[in-house]
Amino acid sequence: MVSGQVSHELEVAAPAAKVWEIYGTLQLPKLVEENLTTILEKIEVVEGEGGVGTVLNLHFVPGVFKFKSYKEKYTKVDDEKLVKEAEVVEGGYLDFGFTLYRTRFEIIEKKDDESAAAASSIIKSTIEYEVKDDEYSAQNLSLVSIDPLAAIALLAQNQLTNNNTN
Repeated sequence: MVSGQVSHELEVAAPAAKVWEIYGTLQLPKLVEENLTTILEKIEVVEGEGGVGTVLNLHFVPGVFKFKSYKEKYTKVDDEKLVKEAEVVEGGYLDFGFTLYRTRFEIIEKKDDESAAAASSIIKSTIEYEVKDDEYSAQNLSLVSIDPLAAIALLAQNQLTNNNTN
């Protein structure tokens, strides 16, 4: 078994609670579906309302990935620690030798030294994966890319910035 992780951090000029209003709810997949149309065709909520157990079916634009779709399930939604985790449960990476493909979003409050008020926060996006230790699966490690999660963080940052200026 080969395992690993990749992560990305982006500072956002918004308090963690505001960022979590997007990341901690179904507002995030809606925002992604509406704005990342070069990657995603659609995101269907198969079951749930955004909490643990929610299942999404992500359909990708042909040619973006080696697969057309996958289902992911929210395995952790912590409104106190501001952490959300989802695991691919059907299709996608699992069809290419992965035994685990988990995304984690953490919203980290950044305190201003001068005051107790939070001036900004950090969106930390992480992918954890495990892949079978065979030649076929090892060739598919190139499927692991933090770029889509980094694009989602930028999208959230833009959404928060635009909402603050309106």
